[in-house]
Amino acid sequence: MVDNPVQELSTDEAWELLGKGAVGRLAVTVGGHPDIFPVNYYAGEGRILFRTAEGTKLSELVVNENVAFEVDSYDGDAGWSVVVKGTARILSRNDEIAAADETPLSPWIPTIKYNYVEIAAGNITGRRFQFGPEPERYPV
Repeated sequence: MVDNPVQELSTDEAWELLGKGAVGRLAVTVGGHPDIFPVNYYAGEGRILFRTAEGTKLSELVVNENVAFEVDSYDGDAGWSVVVKGTARILSRNDEIAAADETPLSPWIPTIKYNYVEIAAGNITGRRFQFGPEPERYPV
């Protein structure tokens, strides 16, 4: 039995794990209706970047810039999860786009994605989990 199966991560540990991930989930809410999108991303310099084509995701970000972004990973014994809450904005200045083009971010599917979106983290939390059997619920 594991003494502490859930451990809080420091901010630095959470950013380090974000930097190792490849796919995250972007959560948005428009008009009281939640939506979630898987995106490949780049995390560094205190921000998260992803690229997207015109469509629902981009439209919803224009309506409500407040987002949540989640990345996780697991194997047979352990896992982790990092959640970022912040604001998203579409990069529009040429210098910002040029700098984003220098990151290792590229689309995974063969589609043109002209729009870079940056998520500025307002709050970041993370947890590491140690898997194991459920403890006895009704001790004798």
